[in-house]
Amino acid sequence: MGAEAHSLTGAQGRRILRIYHLYRLIIGITLALLVASNLDEELLDLANAQLFQQGSWLYLILNVLVIGLMRDPRRLAQIFVLALVDVTLLSGLFYAAGGTPSGIGNLLIVAVAIANILLRGRVGLLIAAAAAIGMIYLTFYLSLSRPAAAAQYVQVGALGALCFAAALFIQALTRRLQVSESLAEQRAADVANLEALNALILQRMRTGILVLDEQHRVLLANEGARHLLGHDNLTGKILDPHCPELIKRLQQWLHNPSLRPASLKAATNDRVLQPSFITLQRGEHQHTLVFLDDISQIAQQAQQLKLASLGRLTAGIAHEIRNPLGAISHAAQLLQESEELHGPDQRLAQIIQDHSRRMNLVIENVLQLSRRRQAEPQLLDLKYWLHRFASEFRSTAAHDQTLHLDTPAGSIQTRMDPHQLDQVLSNLVENGMRYSAQKNRQAQVWLKLYRDTESDLPVLEILDDGPGISTELQQHLFEPFYTTENKGTGLGLYISRELCESNQARLDYKLREGGGSCFRITFAHSRKLS
Repeated sequence: MGAEAHSLTGAQGRRILRIYHLYRLIIGITLALLVASNLDEELLDLANAQLFQQGSWLYLILNVLVIGLMRDPRRLAQIFVLALVDVTLLSGLFYAAGGTPSGIGNLLIVAVAIANILLRGRVGLLIAAAAAIGMIYLTFYLSLSRPAAAAQYVQVGALGALCFAAALFIQALTRRLQVSESLAEQRAADVANLEALNALILQRMRTGILVLDEQHRVLLANEGARHLLGHDNLTGKILDPHCPELIKRLQQWLHNPSLRPASLKAATNDRVLQPSFITLQRGEHQHTLVFLDDISQIAQQAQQLKLASLGRLTAGIAHEIRNPLGAISHAAQLLQESEELHGPDQRLAQIIQDHSRRMNLVIENVLQLSRRRQAEPQLLDLKYWLHRFASEFRSTAAHDQTLHLDTPAGSIQTRMDPHQLDQVLSNLVENGMRYSAQKNRQAQVWLKLYRDTESDLPVLEILDDGPGISTELQQHLFEPFYTTENKGTGLGLYISRELCESNQARLDYKLREGGGSCFRITFAHSRKLS
């Protein structure tokens, strides 16, 4: 029975029940006024006037009590009993009023119809059967005392048939409405889920998306835009003070939409952003949709392709270059050993040796780019590994070089190729020592290992107390073949970053507080790398 009942806890079920209560109350008040004004004796052919008067007042009183006590029924049995009592009382009034001429049979049809909105299937038909049987039986009982009532059987049969017809029609209509309502709820849920999915996709997109109004106020900013621009909360703010370069590109685009906007550099990181704009017309308001793409990675991949091509070219001619280079270096070495060579000539021979070694180093670094082996990450205890690295470095370091090590308590693990990590760290420590020596008599480098509080990732900082790197040079720091020294190849930092990224780590440069430089390696979690 519960499966056939209308949802009584839903808003629709409670609304229908309130209408049913109101309908019965109106009928009860009408009958009570009819009895109180003695109009019942004039309008109705009463078989039992006293019974009709008592029944009318009883019907009103019971309905008032039911409305007060049954505001929010939770069970089908309560609705069934209410409908059955209502049909029984109306059947009694039907008998007392003299049968079909009173018109109370029509009230029974309405009561059956309303009851079948709340009740389903056989339960609703049982109410219709009770109304039809009650009218037929009471008409038969009425005909015993009033022979003229025998002519009402046809009308009573029609009223009974109408009760069943009303029950079946209302149930069919209610089922169809319920299916439509369920379909509408399902569609609404699908739309809500789709909207939530779209919002999630919008937030998870790596492409930054902004919606600006005419005053450049941010109406919408996804997580990608906040990350690329380096601002956590942009919604509702004017964008001009936070990203003036982007506003400048927007104004240029508004003057000439056919031109592709120039790229810009994010203010708080090293990312290069490519903006694009689309006009959104929202009624009388014109908004601007802004897309921000990080093209720094694309540029880096293009550089990798160029260097890979250069490496393959270098591999083809390496032997042709190395053979004469080796001959030149060997000849210069023999020349230096000659007793007849004077001081200035010795200096020239040394220059030949130095530049031969430098050329050989460039060839080695370029060849390393082309034939670099695939990373083989291993589970490393960074604290233990760093202590061993520091011990090996100190054993071969010069007397004017000091390496400090700061590690936390406990174990910090990650997955990385130990040979590639050794190559990266050796390069960074040697650079730090060289720059520290430019400013201090005693060159010092600090290795600081800790776990980031926000991302919970292992972090290693390589710090020195040298002169640092200017802001203008920082953007070129990891570019290949870019160097600020005459003896440098410009590939050390580039290779170090490439080795870190091949192990899913990241190498960044930060200015050190108080002067100097800080190279920061952010490692991956210790789970298995894909």
